[in-house]
Amino acid sequence: MTSQDQRAAPVEPGRVAVAEPTADPAADSRQHRRLAIALGVIVTCQLMVVVDGTIVNVALPQITKDLPLSPTSAAWVQVGYSVAFGGLLLLGGRAGDAFGRRRLFVGGLIVFTLASLVAGLAANAEMLIAARAVQGAGAAFAAPASLALLATTFTDGPARHRALGVFSMMAGLGLTIGLILGGLLATASWRWVFFINLPFGAALVYLAPRYLKEPPRHRARFDIGGAVTSALGVAALAYGFIRASSDGWSDSFTLGAFGIAAVLLVTFALIERGAEQPIVAYKLLGQRSRAAAYTNMLLLGAAMGGTMLYMSIFIQQVLDFSVLQAGLAFLPMAVVQFICARTAPKLMSRLGGKRLTAIGTVPLVAAAAWLVLLDDSSNYLTSVLGPLLLFGVGIGLAFMPLNSTILAGLPPQATGSASGLLQCLQQVGSTMGVAVLTTVYGTSLRHSADHPVPGLGTAEQLRHAWADGVSAAMYVPAILAALAFLLAAFVIRAPARAAQKA
Repeated sequence: MTSQDQRAAPVEPGRVAVAEPTADPAADSRQHRRLAIALGVIVTCQLMVVVDGTIVNVALPQITKDLPLSPTSAAWVQVGYSVAFGGLLLLGGRAGDAFGRRRLFVGGLIVFTLASLVAGLAANAEMLIAARAVQGAGAAFAAPASLALLATTFTDGPARHRALGVFSMMAGLGLTIGLILGGLLATASWRWVFFINLPFGAALVYLAPRYLKEPPRHRARFDIGGAVTSALGVAALAYGFIRASSDGWSDSFTLGAFGIAAVLLVTFALIERGAEQPIVAYKLLGQRSRAAAYTNMLLLGAAMGGTMLYMSIFIQQVLDFSVLQAGLAFLPMAVVQFICARTAPKLMSRLGGKRLTAIGTVPLVAAAAWLVLLDDSSNYLTSVLGPLLLFGVGIGLAFMPLNSTILAGLPPQATGSASGLLQCLQQVGSTMGVAVLTTVYGTSLRHSADHPVPGLGTAEQLRHAWADGVSAAMYVPAILAALAFLLAAFVIRAPARAAQKA
């Protein structure tokens, strides 16, 4: 094939070609530069929406004092974002397929950035909570579009594996970076926790139309019934888990939220079965490896969401680290995670997605099991640093092949829906993990209060109770990670077989 033939080769509909060798080195350089900037825009968006899920945690004490907020209002600063984000993710993914992924990507970013400005300027609790909910809504439309744009910008194979490696790395790092960045910014003012989004959001809104190509839109009849029931059902489910973490599983509002969620989600499933163009196509879950990968995303999201919260509690309350020190304590995990995520695409080419996912979950099981041994005599170097490094290895290796398994073999018109479901399960999983770990932690605290250790003063008794609570809670992520390993080892198929069934 001549160079001219190469340049004239057709591109699969809905797919943006990656750079192919040509006789023009300058053209090759421009194409590689365009793809690099496009990837930078996509992963920066994902990093922003993930970071905003955790960055507020360390600033809440300052926010509560400054505005001021009641304990319930303070909780809703975080809850408002989570409920709106989780509730609208399925709708956001399908909307991108129907109305244009780049359009939804840019629109979601504009909403997210403007809401960040309002949150930073908030003069009262109502204004801040409303802005956080709008932030979550913007993120719910931008995040699925970002992963879908990646899937249509980079063709399946090594190029997409490398891009997914970077995407997964930044998405995973967002949990850690949120804690570190929150600690740094909160030392100046809690308002900078929101203002930090403004320059990045403005830059992405400017760059996206210039470097991200809009894949062809597919004519669609929008599933209004599915959109409404999925958004309200997932939001009710997320609220139920959040309510359970603060008020218990027998609380009337908790039970009511789960009941409403069950009715809405069953209704959603019935609507989808008869919908001509459903919000979530059943074929996304009909293929064995993809269904197992989705389940693993739910399990690992639950394991990591709760673990990061309670490790932060342990580091601050038991080890007596400051907010800034606690954020920096997660830095080694971020470094190891970065290194492993960079090597994951090469390892996947050699081992395949099934083996790499299974290998990646082993350090997660080991890390959570190690944390079960925590007590009030533990210290950072011998009891915390090792598990954090293992978490970094596991996240860095496991998430990229799971993303690849979910997106492999999908037609372009289904990538938005697949991405929305993936991130919805991660968000719901994280919320579920926090709720379950909080229940175990609270039960342990009550047991410690009823059975004090003889000879300990009040402060020592509290430290002992906190440590025992975190140690007991760590059984949950250990079990969840073990289940993820079993799915990866025995349910996900090897790539060649999975490709035949996709």
